[in-house]
Amino acid sequence: MKKEKTKIVTSIGGQALLEGIMMRGPKKSTVAVRKSDGSVELQEIQPLNLVKKYKILGVPIIRGVANMIDSLVTGQRALMISADKALDSEEEEESEQPSKLDMWVDKHLGDKFLSVVMTLSTVIAVVFCVAVFFFVPTWLFNLTASVLPFLNDAIIWRSAFEGIIRIILFLVYMSLCTVNKDMKRVFQYHGAEHKTIFCYEHGLELNVENVRRQIRFHPRCGTSFLILMLIVGIFIGLFIPFTDVWLRSTVKLLLLPVTVGIGYELIRICGKHDNIITRIIAAPGVWMQHITTKEPEDDMIEVAISAMKDVIPENGEDIIR
Repeated sequence: MKKEKTKIVTSIGGQALLEGIMMRGPKKSTVAVRKSDGSVELQEIQPLNLVKKYKILGVPIIRGVANMIDSLVTGQRALMISADKALDSEEEEESEQPSKLDMWVDKHLGDKFLSVVMTLSTVIAVVFCVAVFFFVPTWLFNLTASVLPFLNDAIIWRSAFEGIIRIILFLVYMSLCTVNKDMKRVFQYHGAEHKTIFCYEHGLELNVENVRRQIRFHPRCGTSFLILMLIVGIFIGLFIPFTDVWLRSTVKLLLLPVTVGIGYELIRICGKHDNIITRIIAAPGVWMQHITTKEPEDDMIEVAISAMKDVIPENGEDIIR
């Protein structure tokens, strides 16, 4: 009788990019991008590895903040690499004479232009998120409470109201992203990433057929992490007595590292254990992945497999024990 392979849980994680995927293993991280000629180009990327470099950052809660900073910085660099390769691939196909604007940008900014644009976009996005997810919910509650004074009777109403508004805003934003054709392809690559990791965790050969059969909802997904942060934020809000929009929002911002740390520990537990409690904790994030992941095409799966194979260590160091 053929012995059934034992399911493993790997520490390898990934990120969907523009026409590509980044896979991050314990020893190396790789960006894989599908070029216009059909080839898959691989490029190694060096993470910050803050937790490995500084032992103090490996303490529970603190390690969540360190890993989030690491993921944001590394993810931004990976996104720039994929965008650069995608644009280079498109430019190779174009035979038209470049415009005067293109020539000026190339002359004065050169390769730095994409980096400047991406950095500026990131800064604008962060400012926008802070305004929408911290100030707007508190302002809306104060506005509602002025009409329905009983809401001021218990802090639980305020915290629940603000938390629900944040979750709704997040759902609306992610749903609107699916309308954009390019973002929909990113979500398909997201699905390919999850399916490939599941295939590896089930001990199956990494090929398109095996990967395609896997589900696309993974408990260690960044989407699940964000949803858990929003939910944890509701409970933390119960301990913030301030009602002023600016003061309450500022305190919540200052407590963001605590929210991140707790959310990270929860998502870590969900990725390591499979029981009724972890399924309940992971459920909101898994449901959200119906929006942030889409069924990938076979060529997207091939990209994910290429990235995955490049980061799997030979000694099983990636296995979560």
